[in-house]
Amino acid sequence: MLISQKFQQKKPLICYFMAGYPSMEDSFKTAETLIQAGADILEVGVPFSDPVADGITIQVAHEKAVKDGITPLHAFQLMKQIKEKYPEIPLIPMTYYNPIFVIGEEKFTDMAKEHGADGFIVPDLPPEEADSLKEKLEKKGIELIFLLAPTSHTERIKIVGEKSGSFIYYVSLTGITGARETLPWEELEKKVAKIKELTGKKVAVGFGVSKGEHTARLSKIADGVIVGSAVVKLQGKRDFEGIKRLVKELKEGME
Repeated sequence: MLISQKFQQKKPLICYFMAGYPSMEDSFKTAETLIQAGADILEVGVPFSDPVADGITIQVAHEKAVKDGITPLHAFQLMKQIKEKYPEIPLIPMTYYNPIFVIGEEKFTDMAKEHGADGFIVPDLPPEEADSLKEKLEKKGIELIFLLAPTSHTERIKIVGEKSGSFIYYVSLTGITGARETLPWEELEKKVAKIKELTGKKVAVGFGVSKGEHTARLSKIADGVIVGSAVVKLQGKRDFEGIKRLVKELKEGME
């Protein structure tokens, strides 16, 4: 599996960006810039009208893309374009469950496979209700990645450990996405160690990550680092040089 290979090679930097924001061309250029600057895995935001887990930066991106008529199919077509040029980069669409439900799990997962998805993140789908989707994805060789939060109890950690793909996405803060000045380091260290011990899975940490200082500390604690809002903010401004600088700083922190 492409995702697990990345985790075996090194601690990957996973970058989230929004499909179709501020335009389809700009989102492809964002993906290219991220890859060329050193991102190891890309999370592709699928625009949705009610992104409950996201902070203002990513909410604005969702809203603009939805208003411009960007659909899950457009997001998948963008993934295909990226995959054709960069086949070695794992692509993980991140979508809320509603579009999957509306389109239908079978059709949605077929589309995902056809357009180059390696994994899937559905932040509002609890693991207890995910078996049907997980089964359909796994038949197509696509992993379903689950999230854990600081509030997750031992039982939930074990369930997610059993069901998540190559890694678990640990949300470093309670609340919504968004770049932060600092992170709760002591709690993070304890929680990530506990998750790794209980599950035996790789753990990547996201939410709030925005600078090299963060990745330097996180790479000592976790197996991978996820950055989203800091990328999307620059993406919205078409600041591709800024994206390049950000990724280089985050990568240097990890090394």
